[in-house]
Amino acid sequence: MKLIIQPDDGIEPLLSLIKGAKKRVNLTVFRFDRSDLENALKSAVDKGVKVNSLIAYSNRGGEKSLRKLELRFLEAGMTVARTSNDLIRYHDKVMVIDSRILGVLSFNFTRLDIDRSRGFGIITKNKKWVGEASKLLDADCKRTSYKCESDTFVVSPANARKVLGNFLKKARKQLLIYDPKISDREMLRILKEREKAGVEIRVIGQTQASLSVRRLSNMRLHTRTIIRDGAQAFIGSQSLRAHELDARREVGLIVHEAKIIHKLIATFESDWKSGVAQKAKVQASPPKDAEPPKMDIEKAMEVLAKELHPIATTVKKAVEKVVIETGEEILQDGEIRETVKKVVKKVVKQAVKDAVQA
Repeated sequence: MKLIIQPDDGIEPLLSLIKGAKKRVNLTVFRFDRSDLENALKSAVDKGVKVNSLIAYSNRGGEKSLRKLELRFLEAGMTVARTSNDLIRYHDKVMVIDSRILGVLSFNFTRLDIDRSRGFGIITKNKKWVGEASKLLDADCKRTSYKCESDTFVVSPANARKVLGNFLKKARKQLLIYDPKISDREMLRILKEREKAGVEIRVIGQTQASLSVRRLSNMRLHTRTIIRDGAQAFIGSQSLRAHELDARREVGLIVHEAKIIHKLIATFESDWKSGVAQKAKVQASPPKDAEPPKMDIEKAMEVLAKELHPIATTVKKAVEKVVIETGEEILQDGEIRETVKKVVKKVVKQAVKDAVQA
């Protein structure tokens, strides 16, 4: 097992993996702007290696570049699949080489993430993890359901909330956390309980809890990493945020190897020493008469409409199922129609409330 530390290690570990491939390279893409990595994939195809890419249907502000990437990959002879839109994001960063080597990364295939951001990655030959990753990629390519059969292969939304919650609860001495934004209520509650139990908790990033927090002063933070009691660590793409635990595709690993843990601790302590102390960010409620700027409202509505599209499809399917099972005449009843509307409104209202409080 090997640990990649960004920006220290750069692109070379990934290029070496691709250059060493004999038969097949499977990878997921959320963001991608590395010409050196693209050239390595093209060279692999020229050598007869099958390259299969699963590209996200969307990312913030980059859909056009994703579609252009798909075309370039296809023109180069790679196989391209696009993720479904059933989840808010497909944000995982996974690479499988020859069905025997797995790379799970906290960083994207971009210059910003690799050259100027703190990120980690794990390269492993663990057969169980390789099998789980291959099964997940196959399910997401075919848009079929996936069930995780490992408590150390962490997948959102399949098992992440349960696994990471238990991981935090088992802390006895210390939790060292990299996280851009900890805001999930359940995870915050667990952290406060651990702190009351005498566990030392330090966070590099942001959190709404009153914990010891610092921000990186010399680079951007992108990794999501938790080191527990100096003996185990989670490295992955999911923050301790509700959406990233419950409504997005994210992938991480829980590792035990002493050499890797020691490197992670050394990196954290160095970043902590050079970091800037932060106060926990507790969001204050705006004045009742405060009115958001018009452009903010328009932007919010644009994003909301886009994100609600898969929900609308789900509601439509649910109503169609009711009609099939009970007959079309049921929706001709005015009282039932009003009840259906109220149920939908209630669910949406609760979702908005949860998002604001998360």
